[in-house]
Amino acid sequence: MSREPIRISILNPNATQSMTDEMVASAQLSVGGLAKVEGLTNSLGPAAIQGPKDAEDCLSGLFGLFETARSQGADGIIVGCFDDTGLRELRARGTVPVIGLGEAGCIAGSLAASRFSVVTTLVVSVPVIAENIRNMGLWDRCNGVHPSGVAVLELSSAGHSLPRITNTIDQLLEADPHQSIVLGCGGMTAIASEISPSSPAHIIDPVVAAVQLCLGVVSASSRSIEQTKQSVKL
Repeated sequence: MSREPIRISILNPNATQSMTDEMVASAQLSVGGLAKVEGLTNSLGPAAIQGPKDAEDCLSGLFGLFETARSQGADGIIVGCFDDTGLRELRARGTVPVIGLGEAGCIAGSLAASRFSVVTTLVVSVPVIAENIRNMGLWDRCNGVHPSGVAVLELSSAGHSLPRITNTIDQLLEADPHQSIVLGCGGMTAIASEISPSSPAHIIDPVVAAVQLCLGVVSASSRSIEQTKQSVKL
């Protein structure tokens, strides 16, 4: 009997539908036919998550999206924000693996090279990301969290954002050419393939890292997931 494809749902904590679409497109391209990637957008959230206040304002809607994704049969869920907004609370609800962009991106960066740097959007986003990296136990491998000065909603304009992000990456690679670079915003997935630093380096797209990690976790626990689905049907 053929099994249903793995279903992965990306929850965008902000209200910008185009960002959801971009993350879903990148994730689906990465996993191909191994999974079906779907996206849910928090219409109750701010247009972008930039700092603690935006993160707080999005939580109610994000938690609602989580319940929607579960009711729709998601096998794995990705929180589509590099701040990993609400990740701990959602993971504590159990039943479905929950992966954060920040968590997945930094894990991938720490495996791709002995050290890594995060290139994010604005200064206001730095403290939360840095604290999350400390909580992951990866701060001693991290060369810091560096703002590019590009706001989240400006990322879709590659002509404006790409040179500034690339310049930030080039400066970091000049200081340590052997490190990996983690893109510190889900919205950067739209331009990730266009980033071409002056020195060779592993550039980690957190959306791709998250969907691959989610796929791996779901695949590794697929037997228990199938058993749960069958028990629910019974």
